[in-house]
Amino acid sequence: MAKRDVSDITDEFLIAPDPDAARLTRLVEGFDQTGAPTSLAVVEERPLTIFLNSQEIVTAMTIGDYPEYLALGFLRNQGMLGEDDEITGVDYDEELETIVIRTARQTDYEEKMRRKTRTSGCAVGTVFGDMMEGLSGVTLPLGELRTSWLYALSHKINRTPSLYLTAGAIHGTVLCQRDRPLVYMEDVGRHNAVDKVAGWMLKHGARGDDKILYTTGRLTSEMVIKTAMMGIPTLASRSGFTAWGVEIAREVGLTLIGRLRGQRFICLSGHGRLVRDADPAQVGEEDRKHRRKGAGRD
Repeated sequence: MAKRDVSDITDEFLIAPDPDAARLTRLVEGFDQTGAPTSLAVVEERPLTIFLNSQEIVTAMTIGDYPEYLALGFLRNQGMLGEDDEITGVDYDEELETIVIRTARQTDYEEKMRRKTRTSGCAVGTVFGDMMEGLSGVTLPLGELRTSWLYALSHKINRTPSLYLTAGAIHGTVLCQRDRPLVYMEDVGRHNAVDKVAGWMLKHGARGDDKILYTTGRLTSEMVIKTAMMGIPTLASRSGFTAWGVEIAREVGLTLIGRLRGQRFICLSGHGRLVRDADPAQVGEEDRKHRRKGAGRD
């Protein structure tokens, strides 16, 4: 695979990470293993309280970028916003750290929020039972997935400047089409990152049937459910799987690719839709300087 300049890669994105944004990290002084003074850029966390009309829904810990996409995506993935809902307003107050999504129809999710439970992910509580119910009737398209696309996406994403590479302690989710990364979102919780992608899709009316979702996080049941609810037929990650995530992926017909690093990957669901059009021996391993933090762990 030919080497490309970083600027050439980021030009392909509709939204790319901005690791130099002033509000996203803070320089913290400390000491290294020898006792020598050192400084480190660490990721900021900020609360964001999401309202749907007059109902407070949840407070999420987030890095603070793209609050509208996060709120829209969270509400959509929780089944609180339907495809036919008319959004009449979005009011974000940075000082109060709140965002209000307003719809034409009246909503009342008090009972649903009383049943809120925390899942295996970070930062955001989720009504997991309601998400499972939302899968009923979901039929994913049987689109093919080419291994050349997987290798190209892994190569491009791992070389894209990001908070993950700069500071760590963060997850990334990338909406892709064939071998092109389109929208790259990051956050302290992997579910926040995927919700931002879902919010972008909802805001811009983007279809999911011809897309691939790439994540740096584990392929858990909730990640699989959210991907399916977004209508995306393929979910890929450089990390590993949970058994329930694999089971649900097989039930809904989601192609599931994990441990995607360099020339290696494992497919645990949807193998019949995989087109092996690239020789792994010709791909090569990841360059050491481009290996992401924690590449040897899930």
